[in-house]
Amino acid sequence: MADRNTFRLMLLILGIIFAFLYIPISVLVGLSFNGGGLPTAWTGFSVKWYGALLENEDILQAAGNTLVVALFSTLLSTLLGSLLAVGVEIRRRNGKWLETIIFAPMIIPDIVLAIALLSFFSLLGVAMGLHTIIVSHVVFNLAFVCAVVRARLKSFDWSIVEASADLGASTFTTMRRIVLPVLMPAILAGALLAFTLSVDEFIIAFFTAGAGRSSITLPMQIFAMIRFGVTPEINALATLVMAVSVIALALSQRLNRGGLPGQ
Repeated sequence: MADRNTFRLMLLILGIIFAFLYIPISVLVGLSFNGGGLPTAWTGFSVKWYGALLENEDILQAAGNTLVVALFSTLLSTLLGSLLAVGVEIRRRNGKWLETIIFAPMIIPDIVLAIALLSFFSLLGVAMGLHTIIVSHVVFNLAFVCAVVRARLKSFDWSIVEASADLGASTFTTMRRIVLPVLMPAILAGALLAFTLSVDEFIIAFFTAGAGRSSITLPMQIFAMIRFGVTPEINALATLVMAVSVIALALSQRLNRGGLPGQ
């Protein structure tokens, strides 16, 4: 009887937590289909606010900037993070202090990292723009990609690499035919995670963006719009950004769920 009561209490607590997390999100999504202009009063179902997004040039430009930043930062962080994961896993004897350095961007608060990057670019005299946002996002995403790929490497059988070398395969052939196919699900999962983080990221982009609209991303555009009040148009934009993030994150988790071949 006590176990049943404990189980019910755990379910109640879990339900409260989920309600606290997802009811506000559900309200935001629902109000994005509100036909009226009031942000909280429901007046009927409509998708006109999603159509209004396509007619807003500022939002379209911000979406284009976000896509450019997300794609380039994902490509660079995926390449560098995957190579870094392999290198760190091979050099395990230096793993402790090296992991601390690599995963520091995951632990350091965004505001601290943003100020550090801003100071670094200012010290070098680099003009701010989309390129500085891309570099900053690579620094931020690198640790996440490395962590995802290393999780797959933890159960990687390195004896097949030795067997490939014994059979006369070069290092490049071994990487291309043996290591890369095994790591590809984790690499793709890391890439999708990096893309999601880059699309959502605001603080670092805000600090490292240049002047003018040419370097404004979608989160920055939402922040600029919300200062004048929450509107159904902002709800619709936030819903679309959230949908892209959820889809990419779900694909990342699905790719990273499978085990290694033969397991």
